[in-house]
Amino acid sequence: MSRFIIVIPVFDEARTIGRIVALAQSYAPVLVVDDGSTDRTAAEASLAGAMVLSLGRRGGKGAALHAGAAAAARAGAEWIVTLDGDGQHDPRDIPLICAVAEGMPTAIVVGGRLRHARRLARGRLNACRVASFFVDWITGAPILDTQSGFRCYPLALFDEIRARHGGFVLETALLVESARRGRPITEVDIREGQAPDRPSRFRPVVDGCSVAGYLASRVIGHGLREARAALLEVSRVLERNRRRSRHAEMAAMAAIYSGSPHLYSLAIGTEATRRAATRARAWWRHPRRRRAAIALTGIAAAPALLAAAIVQPVLNRLGADLVSPLVDRFFSQDRLDAPLRSPVLGVSDAPEALRLDRVHRRASGATRRLL
Repeated sequence: MSRFIIVIPVFDEARTIGRIVALAQSYAPVLVVDDGSTDRTAAEASLAGAMVLSLGRRGGKGAALHAGAAAAARAGAEWIVTLDGDGQHDPRDIPLICAVAEGMPTAIVVGGRLRHARRLARGRLNACRVASFFVDWITGAPILDTQSGFRCYPLALFDEIRARHGGFVLETALLVESARRGRPITEVDIREGQAPDRPSRFRPVVDGCSVAGYLASRVIGHGLREARAALLEVSRVLERNRRRSRHAEMAAMAAIYSGSPHLYSLAIGTEATRRAATRARAWWRHPRRRRAAIALTGIAAAPALLAAAIVQPVLNRLGADLVSPLVDRFFSQDRLDAPLRSPVLGVSDAPEALRLDRVHRRASGATRRLL
């Protein structure tokens, strides 16, 4: 795995970083990027055998990740594997992620925790599910754990994208921007690491709103593109070549009634109605339209979800959960992806969402073959 370098951005993780480095370095060289820690994080990482890059002052996870990627590129690596330094990721999964990356050199490989998540805080789990719901709709890649920091990136990606976002928005932004550039994204299930021995730095309302704010602009843009595509499809029906072809087919079908004007008109009208109804049914059943409707339902439910998230800390004391039922009902990726499992044939265009899904399906197939 000499073409891989493991990059661990850290801030005040002195209690765990030594153990993480000791486990990770048996698979590939380890670079710890110290993002302005105030404890012994850098010293503990160095004692454990890691290369340490100290940024001096805190610049955020985005700055730390880009600094680590630049250092890895200078060292001749082709990929970086990123994981957190708090112990929530198990370094024993590094070979699995690297094997998938070697089989899919241009892809982002995400280590997904959610299928086996037992220790993840409920608030963070719900925030991740909502973010993944919208990322899925925008990118067409049904990644469950879009907030996972355990990933493998091709280093060429960082020449294309300069993430301006930090914190918990970073993982989302890298997926969305990569998908826009046509990079495949795939997910492999990983085991659950140890629960951090410090409180989670994720704040469901504050950080959840930060991710939501980023996604909102992307969702609006994607919605406008979907609306524009729908209008374009309608306008294509009226194109001269298609109109002439359609009229010629209808005239040929009704030619047997050419001696009877009223029967000829009736045949033309019946055929026009049939064609319009067929096209309307195809549009209504189309995976792209169905996914958009499910996503719009989620957008409409977002204010209620935000209100529930604000009062949830109080409800936690009463043992009540108002957020999870809303997430289950309105932000289910299984419901969002169901239309892609039963596509409607015979629609004239090939929507971008379906094209992206085919890319993801090829990626998933490659992952299964590797595993």
